[in-house]
Amino acid sequence: MDIAILGGGHGCYAAAADLSELGHRIRLWRRDAAALQPVIESGSIVLKDGDGARTVPIACATADIGEAIRGAQLVLLPTPAIAQDDIARRMAPHLEDGQVVFLAPGTFGSYVMARLAREAGSRAAVAWAETGTLPYLARKHGAREVNVTIRAVRLPTGVYPARDAERALDVIRQAYPSVHGCGDALSGALMNAGPIIHPPLVVMNAAPLQHFERWDIHNEGTQPAVRAVTDRLDRERIAVREALGYGAPHYPLADHYANDRWMYGDAHKKLVKSGDWRERIDLHSHRYVIEDIRLGLALLASVARAAGVDAPIAHGLLAVAGGFLGEELRYGPRTLEHLGLASLGMKGLQQRLQDGD
Repeated sequence: MDIAILGGGHGCYAAAADLSELGHRIRLWRRDAAALQPVIESGSIVLKDGDGARTVPIACATADIGEAIRGAQLVLLPTPAIAQDDIARRMAPHLEDGQVVFLAPGTFGSYVMARLAREAGSRAAVAWAETGTLPYLARKHGAREVNVTIRAVRLPTGVYPARDAERALDVIRQAYPSVHGCGDALSGALMNAGPIIHPPLVVMNAAPLQHFERWDIHNEGTQPAVRAVTDRLDRERIAVREALGYGAPHYPLADHYANDRWMYGDAHKKLVKSGDWRERIDLHSHRYVIEDIRLGLALLASVARAAGVDAPIAHGLLAVAGGFLGEELRYGPRTLEHLGLASLGMKGLQQRLQDGD
């Protein structure tokens, strides 16, 4: 299958190498042509995992987004949600009828990007989908080298508009057989693990994150008090899903720590052992803050308000993070209020997600 991968981060390089090794024809786009040059010149990425290191050819690496997208059946974005607005506008002129855009994960980006592409002039009949996590726990080890610690074994995926779900999922499964449908775009967004696992880790480890040059929030930072807050926050997420009528499995985050039933299987010990997550986390610029708190957690809190679900942990973490950011986060750019969706009511919103605009 012809697959366009948009972005230049850890997940993008992991996806490009992994899917190419599986036999797909990969077009990797990155807006930073200079940073992409090592892949362009070599025509390859070095993929490292439990089977060792090997060089994997990449059919096309380009800074021309049109070259990447044209003719692709699947357009894959393993990119931070903060990049989605810009990418949606860049890709809009090049989208074609029948394509599937897959956000991994999405933070409700499937709805937001569809709207932005349409506002930018695209009239292509495209299905937009999003899942609950990156297909890979991965870190780049060099300009064209990526280490994959874990591959996801379950990828719950919502589609916008939901009436296109069957077609979209059939396409995505050709790349990721672990994908399964979980309903509409909002259901997919409420599967996103980032806004659950990262806000407690960042907020409750704020002092050591600012004190130490590098800090592993998944190792020293995951203490019982943090886990307790994370579990409470996740119960709020599940309560919101249930209030909206979204069925199980909800993939409770507690399974990530306790067993093999979560999206990555039995992954937490491997994640810690890799050492790749001992890193510098700036409280004002890291994606755990500007994506998972400012966008993802604010979205969850806004949906809880709309659904009438009490969510004190979500709102409390937002308040504390807003304190050190100097921002009011309750009505940020991915909230239902900001998107003009709160006034629809939940039934009206879900009908729009089913049919499209």
